Amino acid sequence: MKRQINILLITTALLISTSIFAQAPPPPPAGGHGRSSNGVPGGGAPIGGGLLILIALGTGYGAKKYLSKDENKLA
Repeated sequence: MKRQINILLITTALLISTSIFAQAPPPPPAGGHGRSSNGVPGGGAPIGGGLLILIALGTGYGAKKYLSKDENKLA
């Protein structure tokens, strides 16, 4: 009985939370973001440099965790 109540509460919470955050997108701006047409906000912002830094940091962190795992087995 308790399991059924927990499942009901979790299902209800998930259904309510998805409908709370659902809203219509804002209308397009009148000026067209400084161009002659209605372009995408932010334009073509480059993300390549930051992405490479995040990949390098993630690789370094993974290598550190992998190597420290081997040290813990020896101790």
